[in-house]
Amino acid sequence: MRQKKDNTLLTEVELEFMNAVWDLGKGTVREVMKNLSPPRELAYTSASTIMRILEQKKFLVSEKTEKSFVYSPTIEKADYQSKSLAHLSAKLFNNTPSSLVARLVDDEKLSDDALQEIRDLLDKRLGEK
Repeated sequence: MRQKKDNTLLTEVELEFMNAVWDLGKGTVREVMKNLSPPRELAYTSASTIMRILEQKKFLVSEKTEKSFVYSPTIEKADYQSKSLAHLSAKLFNNTPSSLVARLVDDEKLSDDALQEIRDLLDKRLGEK
């Protein structure tokens, strides 16, 4: 049985485009293409199709100017990050955020500086309560 596609999450390519739009604030297809990181050799028509898909999925809205469309995000990056982490926590970590954090902290590739930054964030958050 085929699962229904989740239009509330971005594919890898869509996320690349959204990151460029979030960085720009708003932009045309060409402006977004210039700001993709890493730069891609992509046909304008392909990039335009991805932007239209993002608009259909309600991640972008467009406004027609003299010669082109200017796209703006409908969701803040931080809001999407929270939504994605909640989805990841639910699907991969059985709705147990502490398991997600434990997996991250147990990663041996995490530097001591990164671990200290996490500790500082936790201390700050716990101190606020």
